[in-house]
Amino acid sequence: MTRDMDRRGLLKAMPGLGLAGAATPLAAAEPGPLATPPLSLAMRLRVLIGAPQELGMVDGVRKRVIPITGGSVDGPRLTGKVLPGGADWQSIRADGTADILARYSLQADDGAIISVINPGYRHGPAPVLARIAAGEVVDPALYYFRTTPRFEVASNGPHAWLGRTAFLCTAARYKDHVALDIFAVG
Repeated sequence: MTRDMDRRGLLKAMPGLGLAGAATPLAAAEPGPLATPPLSLAMRLRVLIGAPQELGMVDGVRKRVIPITGGSVDGPRLTGKVLPGGADWQSIRADGTADILARYSLQADDGAIISVINPGYRHGPAPVLARIAAGEVVDPALYYFRTTPRFEVASNGPHAWLGRTAFLCTAARYKDHVALDIFAVG
């Protein structure tokens, strides 16, 4: 009983410690749905790639590594080049979906080095994916290829905005390169 009295006394002395989950006037006054964020083009990449290195089946999933050999970066917010040495690690599921994790580096025109971590997915109808695999030029509207790149960059430099902005990318696969349009999410 004394313990209950102590609790009651504490709650009376500190009214801000109301019961968890109790309705508050703020919860009732929340506005409607949140606004859809705008997208603005930050840069376009042309990422040159080498021949896929097939690892085979690993835990029931086809694995391969695609070397990144260079490329270009052009855009209103960043220009430079894609440095050789990165790769695109892919897990190809039974339904043909490519679960992608690309890691590579960019060099801005001012010399700054920027690390890219770019996960995403590519999938589509089997005949379309077969044409892409055969090296044919395929209209990107015929398949889904989206990524969500993250950038690691010096926090005190002119490109620091890359390290504190969310991005969405639409992509297209070609025989010798991947085209990426990277949008900043406002």
